[in-house]
Amino acid sequence: MNDASLPRLIVETREADPVEDLLPLTEADSPLVWMRRGDGMVGAGRVVDLFAWDRDRPAELAAMWRELVAAASVDDEVRLPGTGLVGFGALAFDETSSSPSTLVVPQVIAGRRDGRAWITRIRAADDAFAELQPTEYGPHWSATLGPGLMDPAAHGDAVRAALSAIASGELGKVVIARDIAGTVPEDADLRRLVRSLASGYPDTWTFAIDGIVGASPETLVTVRGGEVTARVLAGTRPRGADADEDTAIVADLASNPKDVDEHAYAVRSVVDALRPHTSALASAEQPFTLKLPNLWHLATDVEGVLSGGASALDMVQALHPTAAVAGTPTPSALAAIRRIEPFDRGRYAGPVGWIDADGDGEWAIALRCAQFGSEPEGPRTVTAHAGGGIVAGSVPEAELLETRVKFRPIVDALA
Repeated sequence: MNDASLPRLIVETREADPVEDLLPLTEADSPLVWMRRGDGMVGAGRVVDLFAWDRDRPAELAAMWRELVAAASVDDEVRLPGTGLVGFGALAFDETSSSPSTLVVPQVIAGRRDGRAWITRIRAADDAFAELQPTEYGPHWSATLGPGLMDPAAHGDAVRAALSAIASGELGKVVIARDIAGTVPEDADLRRLVRSLASGYPDTWTFAIDGIVGASPETLVTVRGGEVTARVLAGTRPRGADADEDTAIVADLASNPKDVDEHAYAVRSVVDALRPHTSALASAEQPFTLKLPNLWHLATDVEGVLSGGASALDMVQALHPTAAVAGTPTPSALAAIRRIEPFDRGRYAGPVGWIDADGDGEWAIALRCAQFGSEPEGPRTVTAHAGGGIVAGSVPEAELLETRVKFRPIVDALA
């Protein structure tokens, strides 16, 4: 939908009784979900779908969102982050992608945050409010998965091609991904996948938006009340078998020049992107190690004070793609990815999240995820990706192992 046909929206948010499980309140075949540590939102139905296909997609969506908000009538008695008018977004990694960047405004949103719960109903001016109708989970299911367009042997060739580009001085870092593909049953209840990811990885952003489902450990940007925060992850190791092995792994990760350099590239790209939009900006001098159920990451938090009334989508435009998912310099890294990878990433490694009428929002990078097709009948296709940052000194065999570890959350959940 373009801005010439944007409707006038009527929005009503009211306090509600908390429910233990929000997922039955969203749709089985196309859930809308944003959750972390038990708090979050789910949506059902669709009032508006905003699409961007060309260059500067976040900026195009931000402009349409501002126009939609300006015409809307919002009655919000709760006033928490995520109440009132909210759009759920899933954006393509690459502006040349055949997948659109999408912002979905549902008819009904159920949310929970800090012990409080709410229901938001959204309608076009001439329509009636829809009611939230919980549905029981469908039967358990599993996916059939196999190699995609880049199998392990091809991945080794791709890493070597990336190393050649780095050695030639074309770039300093590039992120190379590989894919696996398969099908799920026609009637697969995708809420079961969301629930598996949310229970197994509660500290990640668990999301389901417009056919992409995942559990991302990496916050792209959070905007709230004029402040902006971002968490940078780059540098990865699998978890150890016991505490002693974990201690040794953490020590190696924190001191390994390859990982430290990769992380520094990623932090520098985020700081440089945020600086023009902030009046104050700070990041730690040294990264910390972030523990996940299956991985250790080097992590750095960046915090700042926004200037100029920038929204969450404006910050997505400024930040994406980061060095953590593309490389550096960004134009050279994107050119190398397009040349080396044999597929369109779609929404993998793109921004996912939400924005509200104040321009606040939470956005992550779509990692540890799967993208589902919308076939009219028969089994649904599913594709998952995992990648790693290639810098001078990267070893193809180690990079393949890293992708296997990163595939684990989504592959285990799909199984």
